Amino acid sequence: MGHLNLPASKRNPRQWKLLDIITAIFFGLVLLFFLLVFTPLGDSMAASGRQALLLSTSDPRQRHRLVSLVELGHHHKPIEACPANSVDHMPCEDPRRNSQLSREMNLYRERHCPLPDEMPLCLIPPPPGYKIPVQWPESLHKIWHSNMPHNKIADRKGHQGWMKEQGPHFIFPGGGTMFPDGAAPYIEKLGQYIPLTGGTLRTALDMGCGVASFGGSLLSEGILALSFAPRDSHKAQIQFALERGIPAFVLMLGTRRLPFPAFAFDFIHCSRCLIPFTAYNATYFIEVDRLLRPGGYLVISGPPVQWPKQDKEWADLQAVARALCYELIAVDGNTVIWKKPDGDSCLPNQNEFGLESCDESNDPSNAWYFKLRRCVTSTSSVNGEHPVGIIPKWPDRLTRAPSRALVVKNGIDLFRADTRRWTRRVAYYKNTLNLKLGSPAVRNVMDMNAFFGGFAAALVSDPVWVMNVVPARKPLTLGVIYDRGLIGVYHDWCEPFSTYPRTYDFIHVAGIESLIKLPGSSKSR
Repeated sequence: MGHLNLPASKRNPRQWKLLDIITAIFFGLVLLFFLLVFTPLGDSMAASGRQALLLSTSDPRQRHRLVSLVELGHHHKPIEACPANSVDHMPCEDPRRNSQLSREMNLYRERHCPLPDEMPLCLIPPPPGYKIPVQWPESLHKIWHSNMPHNKIADRKGHQGWMKEQGPHFIFPGGGTMFPDGAAPYIEKLGQYIPLTGGTLRTALDMGCGVASFGGSLLSEGILALSFAPRDSHKAQIQFALERGIPAFVLMLGTRRLPFPAFAFDFIHCSRCLIPFTAYNATYFIEVDRLLRPGGYLVISGPPVQWPKQDKEWADLQAVARALCYELIAVDGNTVIWKKPDGDSCLPNQNEFGLESCDESNDPSNAWYFKLRRCVTSTSSVNGEHPVGIIPKWPDRLTRAPSRALVVKNGIDLFRADTRRWTRRVAYYKNTLNLKLGSPAVRNVMDMNAFFGGFAAALVSDPVWVMNVVPARKPLTLGVIYDRGLIGVYHDWCEPFSTYPRTYDFIHVAGIESLIKLPGSSKSR
């Protein structure tokens, strides 16, 4: 049956109106398609949409979809930059977030990571005017002001020699609150009482380090100091230390063990770090004792050592040291120096703090999210020869297989094989891959899966320092790294690392599959 063609005058006016609307919508959609595909407007709108998606946490499903696309390699658009005010963003060290937590034992200043859904998926931008950092060793004394335009330390501590603004640079005269004339004379004074030269001491921990001038000055003595201070909402002390090329780490002594193994450090130093060592039944002093190698040295400079109106605190500090059988080496002005006994302390002698030895179920090298314990680590709880003076001097200890390597099966043989392997591989990195290791372009290095520290040991002649990271779910081999005279921390790579943006010049990882897979399982973490 044929179609019936009506004259124009007979057609339904309402039908014409509907057809016009449908036609207009169709052509409008076609025009919009061409605008989005073939003009800059489309790119701009897409970028805005991606930015909103990356920063939004209101719809976790959208965020999870983007994460999946990125992980599968199907998200081909570049991930956008975070807002300009996030140039110093640290996801687990947010003072605004942490300020809502308890002040008890400094809980609020410890590391607290947000849930994965609350972490922004965007790239941290550099500050305006950012420059390639000043190279080592010149960076020890000056850095670009534009890379870290934070003036409060210079304004408040300039008279103490911490740092000063000079033209386009911040300069570092080497001073500190307890040594405003520079770290060198202060270190020279300490050298009258403890063996700072000759390789007897190698690993040091500088607590509450400021801009780490003390640790930077020790490098010339062959002592590798890991300096730490908490994240500061306005001073960025550790950020300055890292920009200078000094080993440093954001950390707070609060409710948990510090992320280091037992008997890691030959020398522990506190210069006006204001840690209440005797509070909470001397819990913080006990943690320092866990970290200090038998025969090692503890130096506290500043309050409460012979400080006005702090007589009780000073008396308590001496009482704890006596209870642990620490030998008093010297009290020089506001500086006290103790030596830890080579063997177990004189516990269980009665003492006013009720100190007791830890039981055998307590692994003193387990230190990832491990609550502080009010018990003293015995030397017999860690296999091996640890005392300062018995452990080989630096640099011999670098290549000597320590007994702590037996934490894994056939550990001594594995240690030797690992050392040979990384000597070959680092030579290949430099000579064949032409990586800039050993050049002035690389100073701060991280090894994300360090095992025995073979990669760092192979770089010992280069002007670098290496943060050796031992994943917390793997065998606790970090003690071996410290026995070698190297430094590092425990960490779990399912969380962000506690450091400022732009910390490392070179990041290395071997065996990345072992970081992703659950131990003993084919499933991904």
